[in-house]
Amino acid sequence: MNDIKTILTGHTRGLGEALAEILLSRGIAVLGLSRTRSEASDLLQQVELDLADPVALGAWIATGALARFIDNARIVLLINNAGMLQPVGGIEGQDVNAIGRAVSLNVAAPLMLSAAVAAASPNASDRRIVHISSGAARNAYAGWSIYCATKAALDHHARAVALDDNRALRIASVAPGVVDTAMQAEIRGADLGTFPQRERFEELKRQGQLATPADAARKVLDYALSEAFGDTPVVDVRDLA
Repeated sequence: MNDIKTILTGHTRGLGEALAEILLSRGIAVLGLSRTRSEASDLLQQVELDLADPVALGAWIATGALARFIDNARIVLLINNAGMLQPVGGIEGQDVNAIGRAVSLNVAAPLMLSAAVAAASPNASDRRIVHISSGAARNAYAGWSIYCATKAALDHHARAVALDDNRALRIASVAPGVVDTAMQAEIRGADLGTFPQRERFEELKRQGQLATPADAARKVLDYALSEAFGDTPVVDVRDLA
């Protein structure tokens, strides 16, 4: 599938790592953007970049590296996977600098990359943008005001971009289900006073109801590369046939 080029954020951990592994196993070239690197591969290009720093991200986009990577691709796939949970807790206890980093990583980076990919691939016959969303985008949780708000922003961005009616560009904000990653371990380690829903996630883990990163990644990618992708701008993989 050398006519497909994928840009993937947060490709070294959790769901992002599983997404990268499956893409590479299918012969799809990947440009991974993360603060760290994973094992080298002939099909994997990696850029060490702090995606929570919009100035640094904007400067990197301006180098033209993104445009060069996707040049001549028939299908361009952007997967905005990188994200952070913190700060967790009531609004009065949230660190303002942590809020700034979360909003930059969870919202500004995906929106900047989406615009850059759309502008840099005018000759691609099929451009697809996947925001990795969450059930927290659609359900409010005490202690998660920042995470809920930032994920909801991705959902609404997908809805609005879909109204632009660009035939060569499809977009969807996709919730992968509850996935057994380091973020889930972080959730289960949260103080019950700051996150009252902690016991629910502990129970999901005890009952084996968490999806593995590999299973969740496979569902996300199968949908992202399907003909149905983009028909609905906000999707949960658990609702797909």
